[in-house]
Amino acid sequence: MRGRSFLTIGDLSSSEIDTLLDTAREQKAATNGDHRTALAGKTVVLLFDKPSLRTRVSFERATRQLGADALYLSPAEVGLGSRELIKDVARVLSRYCDAIVCRTFGQEVLVELDEYSSVPVINALSDWEHPCQTLADLLTMREHGGTRGRTVTFVGDGNNVARSLSQGAASEGMHVRLVAPSAYTLDGPSVAAARERAASASGSVTLYTDPTEGVRGADIVYTDVWTSMGQEAESAARVAAFAGFQVTTELLGQAGPDAILMHDLPAHRGEEISDEAIEGRQSVVFDQAENRLHAQQALLWHVLR
Repeated sequence: MRGRSFLTIGDLSSSEIDTLLDTAREQKAATNGDHRTALAGKTVVLLFDKPSLRTRVSFERATRQLGADALYLSPAEVGLGSRELIKDVARVLSRYCDAIVCRTFGQEVLVELDEYSSVPVINALSDWEHPCQTLADLLTMREHGGTRGRTVTFVGDGNNVARSLSQGAASEGMHVRLVAPSAYTLDGPSVAAARERAASASGSVTLYTDPTEGVRGADIVYTDVWTSMGQEAESAARVAAFAGFQVTTELLGQAGPDAILMHDLPAHRGEEISDEAIEGRQSVVFDQAENRLHAQQALLWHVLR
């Protein structure tokens, strides 16, 4: 992983995911250690096109906990692709920093940054994938019963979170269920990529259109917003299409007796998830949010040390 960019969850092999998650757990448990100064003298630029709470704070904190400097650049400061050409931004930042963490809209922005950058580029979120979220998700699952052989049901839009999660969980030998109205299910090539990973890890990937059937007996129930940033004009149509797909305590009752509930946040309470469910005893949503810090710290450690 050293010196490599991380644009999709598919950039990591199953063994590399295991290594990252092991490192994250070790660093999370440690009160001190070599990792506290591992990146001393390095600088990580956080180049953001989208607003953020967890991504910005967790990456800034992770960078500083490793002894490096974090420099945040807002959309107004850079104008990525408008005020400044993407390839020019990549080459300039490469002269100043040791890694570029980018949160943007199109995946093609990350691809172009990586093409022209001489330092690693990390995908902190794009419309296509959210791989850092998946690392935190898998870490959380390991802390709450494990991953291999367990069933995770994702109820919601076939979006960037579903795309990264399906491949990451499949790589861990999990049984992935994707539940959505047929018009909003994960695209065929992404399903095929997840199934290819599942085949080599004794996992599986199955599509459902019935939430009750998809959740039945699951060990983990996961949901996300029905309308992502940039899709606001589709909100009314999406809310109508996803009627009956809200994760409630009643739906969770169909899952396994010790099932946990996950959501990557921010949540639209009353839409994809009920307030009662997210505040309930099965929810590990805030453990999941915390683990963004630990998973990203491990990622930076392996990429930059």
